Amino acid sequence: MKRSSASFLGMHSATFLAVAGLLIGGIAAGSAQVPKTQIYDTKTRTWIAYDSKKARKYYAANGQVPEAFRKQVVPFRTAEKPGTIIIDGNQHFLYLVKGGGQAVRYGIGVGRDGFGWAGIVRVGRVAEWPTWTPPAEMVARDPKAVKFAGGMPGGPDNPLGARALYLYEGDQDTIYRIHGTPEPWSIGLNVSSGCIRMNNEDIVDLASQIQVGAKVIVLMQGASLYKGV
Repeated sequence: MKRSSASFLGMHSATFLAVAGLLIGGIAAGSAQVPKTQIYDTKTRTWIAYDSKKARKYYAANGQVPEAFRKQVVPFRTAEKPGTIIIDGNQHFLYLVKGGGQAVRYGIGVGRDGFGWAGIVRVGRVAEWPTWTPPAEMVARDPKAVKFAGGMPGGPDNPLGARALYLYEGDQDTIYRIHGTPEPWSIGLNVSSGCIRMNNEDIVDLASQIQVGAKVIVLMQGASLYKGV
């Protein structure tokens, strides 16, 4: 579902770049590869690489992700209206715009190398403990997905977790989701096939505040552009 679009560049690049410029920690363009995660070590006062091995070890020791990836209210300047979702894929943050110069920030997991994307879409529907049906492309490349080609019922082991926001382009399902995960340690990493994953408690909180039709802006350095709304 990743694609570069001349119409996107013509119709939406100004809006896209304006939002990018306002996004906290702005994203520089030009890299062909999504940067790896780094977290700040307060003991050594340095930035260190944060990979899946370290993430598992940290979660096992602390029962939660690093503080930066936990839900928090932060200062946030944007011209987008309250209720808009802005995703900084490089920093692994999702912002829910609240107005008054603030947003709720959540940690997220994003697409691994080759599966990142950027664009402007909308929330087409919201589902509670949704059924997971892997797309044909995933079934073709991943033997583990074959047995669920007909759908996996919702539940604690379901890859979509407790809630899913289905992302649409107009009336068309993009096959991308913002959803929960049974692997909370993976927040802050580039791990998915393009969907945005959150801790289950965070996606439940986000879903309770989102209206169908809400605008979703996805920013990611070096990613493919998806045709906008």
